[in-house]
Amino acid sequence: MTAYERITVSPIAGALGAEIGGVDIEAGLDDATIAEIRRALLEHLVIFFRDQKLDDRSHKEFSRRFGRLFVHPNFDLGQADPEIVRVVRQPGDERIIGEDWHSDTTMMAEPPMGAILYALEVPPYGGDTLFANQYLAYETLSDGMKAMLAGLKVLHSDIKVAGPHNKLNARRSSKIREDSNWQPTESVHPVVRTHPETGRKCLFVNRSYSIRFDGMTERESAPLLEFLMEHGHRPEFTCRFRWQAGSIAFWDNRCTKHLAVHDAGPFHRRLQRTQIAGDAVM
Repeated sequence: MTAYERITVSPIAGALGAEIGGVDIEAGLDDATIAEIRRALLEHLVIFFRDQKLDDRSHKEFSRRFGRLFVHPNFDLGQADPEIVRVVRQPGDERIIGEDWHSDTTMMAEPPMGAILYALEVPPYGGDTLFANQYLAYETLSDGMKAMLAGLKVLHSDIKVAGPHNKLNARRSSKIREDSNWQPTESVHPVVRTHPETGRKCLFVNRSYSIRFDGMTERESAPLLEFLMEHGHRPEFTCRFRWQAGSIAFWDNRCTKHLAVHDAGPFHRRLQRTQIAGDAVM
């Protein structure tokens, strides 16, 4: 475990996740504190902050301390500020953003390295978010499975989560591009990714974007791909975060998956998210 001088770090589960204390993000943070936060992110994969007060400016300024902001192409609807995605859930919504296990935006050639999600309004119960450690997902595979996966790649596409054919805007409050000019974005990534900062290997497939193995059909791919996706969120690989107004979750998108639990019933839920640009998957 890393020693910290400027922040407190309290793990919340055995697999991943830690709450960070001693930080007032709105007040601004010096380089040494930012460096410790980054170390905590690399060590715990997802980190959480409580009782923060952010406006759009401070949210984006904090995010930029970790890299360039990423604009999500399917949430770029001509709004004044496309760098912040408004994540809204209202009573009666049939669907919500992120209700399947996924890593964010992996159809891009360079998927985001991370995301910072800030809670403005949360239900008294329900609406938690689960995270899963994809280092553990890879490390617990058999040697034979690891050898087989070493040369495999997967096609990632946003065909299941955007576009007019899915008709998602009629079933949820957070809107995406459904215009007739929309075209799927697709990239091919290794099944096993090497993290660019830690050098550790992790599983890199997810339900929202992983379609099939490169060079295979969807039917041929389905049995193994289904196993890998289910294996990746075994309970012992996960942590669960209960939101409060003013909470922040900051996850490393390169080595985690997450899921928004769709159980908020009659309550409103309102958050906002920035994404931080990443690198090619190697």
